[in-house]
Amino acid sequence: MTTSESGARAAETAGPVVRTASGAVRGRHEDGLAVFRGIPFAEPPVGEARFQAPRPARPWDGTREAYAFGPPPPQEAGLLGRTGEATGPTGDDWLTVNVWTPDADPSAARAVMVWIYGGAYKAGHSGQPGYDAQRIARDGDVVVVTFNYRVGIEGFTLLEGAPANRGLLDQVAALEWVQENIGAFGGDPGQVTVFGESAGAGSVASLLAMPRARGLFRRAVAQSVPGTYFSAELARDMAEALAAEAGRRPTAADLAAVDPRRLPDAGQALSAKMLQYADRWGQAAPTVTPFSPVVDGDVLPTTPWQALAAGAARDVDLLTGHNRDEYRLFLVLGAMLGKITEDRATATLRLLAPGGEAGERAYRAAFPDASASELYERVQTDWLFAIPTLHLAQAQLAGGGRAHVYELTWEAPGNGGALGACHALDIALLFGTFRADLGNLLFARGDIPAEAEELSARFRRAWTSFARTGDPGWPAYDTEARLVQVLDAEPKVTAYPEERSRLLWEGYDFPPLPLLG
Repeated sequence: MTTSESGARAAETAGPVVRTASGAVRGRHEDGLAVFRGIPFAEPPVGEARFQAPRPARPWDGTREAYAFGPPPPQEAGLLGRTGEATGPTGDDWLTVNVWTPDADPSAARAVMVWIYGGAYKAGHSGQPGYDAQRIARDGDVVVVTFNYRVGIEGFTLLEGAPANRGLLDQVAALEWVQENIGAFGGDPGQVTVFGESAGAGSVASLLAMPRARGLFRRAVAQSVPGTYFSAELARDMAEALAAEAGRRPTAADLAAVDPRRLPDAGQALSAKMLQYADRWGQAAPTVTPFSPVVDGDVLPTTPWQALAAGAARDVDLLTGHNRDEYRLFLVLGAMLGKITEDRATATLRLLAPGGEAGERAYRAAFPDASASELYERVQTDWLFAIPTLHLAQAQLAGGGRAHVYELTWEAPGNGGALGACHALDIALLFGTFRADLGNLLFARGDIPAEAEELSARFRRAWTSFARTGDPGWPAYDTEARLVQVLDAEPKVTAYPEERSRLLWEGYDFPPLPLLG
């Protein structure tokens, strides 16, 4: 062993040790933080545990090295494209947590923030470089937890012989781990905030509605909530199509015969031809993802909007918001920006806008100067992210709770400025990971603009203040003034800026997507 290797080994040996309910773990000191990676919170979901609810992690003897992220859950190859592949350690121990803490002292009792990644419910993992939580933990003086959960067929396909929404059940198990163990890392289990973006925000919204998650967190942040939740009938039909792609039946027993690492191929194959099912799957078909939380009546009894309006989360503080140009990212990635025809815009407006043909006419009247491409982008942004997010806040108010709302309008400088305030821009700003994952697309080469760094710091101040106190620094939303925080180079508090869209969707309740045929 060389001198440098010996020194590195000694530094690791001297790292902080914390005893969890399953055994002791040793982390590392990194830039003023104690960091622990790859701690199991549940058994590997393989063998007899495949497609089942998560089971408690088995205890271990001695001290386990918590230096590396756990293996990513199985997911489609190449889905993340330029955002980074699901690379990392290999193995079946997908269900692991990671902790960044200013001080692993049980007496510290800091607020805790638990991140839930997005990825269309079919991709993502906590080891992605864009989710390095050191700046949030250090700048906000909070404990940050990230974790893996099952995605795709493993986590969300409705199968005979398996509980629904296994990915959501993994999230509940991770939050139970936090309740049992985070005090030893210097966190306060009574001050837990869940936060997530895109499918992670849809997961946060689901947790707010789930009886199994009650009492596991005090606050919630939902960034760009997708409005797609499946009815059980639609989910079963999709499960049949998915299983057929694998040459199997839609049962846990039958699909368990397929290697977990090969099964995502079936999801990828079906995603590529979902438009062929438009007559059966309706609005779900163009999303090209056959995975979403299922309103099964048990794990997820109702949609989040219904649950919150009924008061299910009135005791949970909520911070939610969206980006102004959410769908622009997908237009740019698909090389479709400015290329949408009038026929395609018309068809999409009639499919997604409330009221079909009447909805199309209403959109054209509300945005009379918009081009076909602009109308297409606007209705996609509204249907998929913006209005579901706003409605989540309004449902929380209706149920007797409190919500703060924001809109990000600062425009990404990458790709010649064509991306605008697009989907996922808030991740790079919140974590300050400008050169990781999608940040490579969102930010131009060269130095990060000073205003980006300033806005990034503002994000962290607001989010961590909310985690500590329930107040992000601007007024709560109400249905009279409708005040929101606009996040830009010059932030301001103003009435909700997308009033034309809000009025077009007034009264729509985002029911579970149905099976049409």
